[in-house]
Amino acid sequence: MEQLTKVNAEDGKQEIVITREFDLSVELLFKAYEDPDLFEQWMGTKVLKMENRRHGSYAFETSHNGNVVFRANGTIHEFVRNRKITRTFEMEQTTFPVQIEYLEFERITQQKSKLTIHIVFKSIGFRNQLLQMPFAQGINIAHNRLQEVADRLK
Repeated sequence: MEQLTKVNAEDGKQEIVITREFDLSVELLFKAYEDPDLFEQWMGTKVLKMENRRHGSYAFETSHNGNVVFRANGTIHEFVRNRKITRTFEMEQTTFPVQIEYLEFERITQQKSKLTIHIVFKSIGFRNQLLQMPFAQGINIAHNRLQEVADRLK
């Protein structure tokens, strides 16, 4: 399977830049991150809270066989519809400290858009630890599902 979502991690930096072009309008791409029902569909997770506003917060969890296997939460610092979301991201029950994420949504054409996610970690070590996991494959799979789910809404 082709990796349409690109993950760039430069040596010596404590950040990752993720880019992906979608065959979706920027409004529909943004809605996939804003609407709890759509988010659940493509992320395969349960949204516990999603307050899409400045100083709002969010939380979601993933379960398997009735047991919670992953839980994450954060605070939204900037929320500009169809343009950007700036938020913290914390994976609960892990050694990873809070990271900051800058999501930028860009219109390429009426039916094509680009998502850029810039993630800043507390240290290069924590960034590298995440990269040792199947992170790139996971985000690519999730973004493929986002495209499929949003295609059904066109």
